[in-house]
Amino acid sequence: MKTKPLFKIILIAVIGLIIHKLIFFLLVVKTIEDNFIYSIPLLYGLFSIFSLLIVGVLIKVKERNIDNVGYTFLLLTSIKLVVAYLLIHPILKASLHQTQLEKINFFIIFIYFLATETILTIRILNNKQ
Repeated sequence: MKTKPLFKIILIAVIGLIIHKLIFFLLVVKTIEDNFIYSIPLLYGLFSIFSLLIVGVLIKVKERNIDNVGYTFLLLTSIKLVVAYLLIHPILKASLHQTQLEKINFFIIFIYFLATETILTIRILNNKQ
């Protein structure tokens, strides 16, 4: 039961990656995607790891004291935000044609995993066991 949220993150990441790659395959020229600083699978992998760590820590915190889950979520999400900024900094400094698309791509993936973590955190908090 404790690993169910972690399995959901992996499943959601795989589904998101497949949909994202399908959209890029159909709508974006391959050379533009090849010039990205971070590839789409790399970003999904990194944000999946962040999400797994955050939700894993929240599950452990809930076992000890459910009152601290919300604060822990805010702290870990803030740390993730700082790491995400450090990751996007090279993209922000680059002045290439596809930079705008890469910024949007990065932001969409970040928001996708943030929403996933938030929903799973709400479910952890609502589960009073």
